[in-house]
Amino acid sequence: MAQAPPQRRRRGDFPPQAGRDYSTPALLDIAAAQVRIGKPLAWPSFGWDNEYGERRASVQAFQVESQLVSNGAFLEFIQSGGYLEQAWWTEAGWAWRGFRNSKWPCFWVPDGPAGLHRYRLRTQFETIPMPWNWPVEVNAHEAAAFCAWRSTRDGQPCRLPTEAEHHALRDASWAETNPAFHVDGATLGRDTGWNSQLAHGSPWPVDAGTPAASGAQDVFGNLWQWHGDDFNPLPGGKVHPFYDDFSTPCYDGHHQMILGGSWISCGDEAGVWARFHFRPHFYQHAGFRVVHAAHDGGVVKLGAGDSGRQVYEDARIVDEYMLLHHGEPKSQMPWPGGPQCATAFPQRCAHWLLDGAREFRSGTARALDIGCAVGGASFELAREFGEVLGVDLSRAFIDAAEGLQKDGARPYFLRDEGDLGKTVTARIDPAIERKRAHFRQADACSLPAELADFDAVLLANLLCRLPSPKSLLGRLGGERGLVKVGGLVALFSPYSWLEQFTPREAWLGGFEADGQPVKSANALKAFMREEGFVLRREGEVPLVIREHARKFQFIVTHGMLWQRET
Repeated sequence: MAQAPPQRRRRGDFPPQAGRDYSTPALLDIAAAQVRIGKPLAWPSFGWDNEYGERRASVQAFQVESQLVSNGAFLEFIQSGGYLEQAWWTEAGWAWRGFRNSKWPCFWVPDGPAGLHRYRLRTQFETIPMPWNWPVEVNAHEAAAFCAWRSTRDGQPCRLPTEAEHHALRDASWAETNPAFHVDGATLGRDTGWNSQLAHGSPWPVDAGTPAASGAQDVFGNLWQWHGDDFNPLPGGKVHPFYDDFSTPCYDGHHQMILGGSWISCGDEAGVWARFHFRPHFYQHAGFRVVHAAHDGGVVKLGAGDSGRQVYEDARIVDEYMLLHHGEPKSQMPWPGGPQCATAFPQRCAHWLLDGAREFRSGTARALDIGCAVGGASFELAREFGEVLGVDLSRAFIDAAEGLQKDGARPYFLRDEGDLGKTVTARIDPAIERKRAHFRQADACSLPAELADFDAVLLANLLCRLPSPKSLLGRLGGERGLVKVGGLVALFSPYSWLEQFTPREAWLGGFEADGQPVKSANALKAFMREEGFVLRREGEVPLVIREHARKFQFIVTHGMLWQRET
């Protein structure tokens, strides 16, 4: 059971005071250093794939607060109007705050009129008087906003630490012994001063642990700590073939690093090489400490060059997909000698499901279009399906599809040469009930759990653009599968494997194993059959993508229609 703080505050004893109810951290000077990040391959214990590889980093001198930010210190941010002032928040953080209507951290429970700022804390098993000297549990948006506020309040740049700076706070001996792997949590707390492995049953005060040689407390344990880095692979690291859906999909620039483990972390996650991640709006027993420095600490951010999925936000790509999904066939392929049969690709894919639903009596209540882009197949499915959900990772694609759903039309630029071309208008067939189609931004490798039991699922030109194809394929069947028993899946792919999009270890085929070629189609068939699907139709499905009036991509996808039996 979560332990209450040693001295409970009396109900009327407010407001808390720094130095009495919560300690004030020291500001530590950390010298420039060389650090090595990455778990040795030969270390005799389990490790997740993202822990391996090696990065050597030069850390500039910086100042850091000796303690994690406490509930009491975070209260000062709230009292100053921190949740009401947009200036402290990133654009994404402010959008999250508005969506959740957050006015204080998630686990704080208001205890009286809001203006009095009286709170209790919801712990694992009970709600207790607020322990102002415990570290505050927040998400990355809140942590970053606090740092921005402190920068202005203190008149000096404040930010979250980087992974390299976290290594600079550690004792060198920890990398040689990895203490959490040798003793239980109680012993670890007594001998090393880490609150980990459920020994304490809750966080403890920010000044309760034993400082590292750097002077920093809770470098490990108590709470995970948000860092400024995007979750990233280490040079030389390899995706593990047994779980290629664990780390790889999160190397996307949308997941943020957490380090250090928490009071509840056990096993590998309590060790010194644990590198973990969550989206910045998640809560995960995580807090933070504040760095004072004018430089960025060598922060690692993943840009468009690091993640192939970012390319689909470009306005020119949106125009190309508008033409592919909604353009007239004569615009998609205007040349008489060209492949006229390759136009209207999304609509032809949709008809594999429409025709299959009639032939195999699979139902037409609900359909899911994964990787829907700008919605051509989704609207076509809405001719007969009562409800169609199109999902795509690209915000630009979803915005375009939603505009078509709302207005029935949307302009786009039809490129002829260079900057020359004309603006044309895409229109949805008036015979289609647009209200049947809805669109949502979502990651195909991590679809929301509530998506299940669809009559039909479409995956068109998607698999070879995913960081982990099996993470999506594994969601199709099973107890909470995307496809209901008896439902259909239409799969189309040219198997254009590129490491820009999919790590080689996660390819379904296109390589040799034991001296024999591994074909993607054969591997996909074996996987689907093992998941309880039976093949109903197979064929070659061409498409053409116009880049401009004299340049086209001609692609032949392999199409398969599967029906779930079990």
